Amino acid sequence: MNTAGMLAEAFDRIGEAVHAAVEGLTPGDLDARVDPGANSISWLVWHLTRVQDDHIADAAGTEQIWLTEGWADRFALPFDASATGYGQSADEVAAVRVDSADLLLGYFDAVQERTLDFVAGLEGHALDRIVDENWSPPVTLGVRLISVVAEDLQHAGQAAYVRGMLERA
Repeated sequence: MNTAGMLAEAFDRIGEAVHAAVEGLTPGDLDARVDPGANSISWLVWHLTRVQDDHIADAAGTEQIWLTEGWADRFALPFDASATGYGQSADEVAAVRVDSADLLLGYFDAVQERTLDFVAGLEGHALDRIVDENWSPPVTLGVRLISVVAEDLQHAGQAAYVRGMLERA
């Protein structure tokens, strides 16, 4: 398996986990918080998708789908359009509410498609390219992609856990 194939496999697994956590849930289920300080499935999936959209767009030198395809308007969240969820307070987490699972999955699937197109084109030493010099050592594309995979899988797993708790309740 080559690098592009391995990355596609990793991102496909994120997609499977996200769909399993979200499909068939009502807006009330998606927005439910098992504790006042906990993250909802809506917030978890929105956040992991925003991070993936932000990081892939930056690495690819493109605009974020959130902004260019009208997702910010469809979600109509009370934050700056550049917000990704990083460092948000419990009140901000509570403000991420969705009308349907289709909205969450639509945005995720659009970002996923762009991500898979991007990683399919990676060849040779592409993963060694520096994409962020604000860290020491500077962040390579390979490190950035693994970071996105790790964060997305963690949040998708958290969403699955919340779903399980809701189903048991």
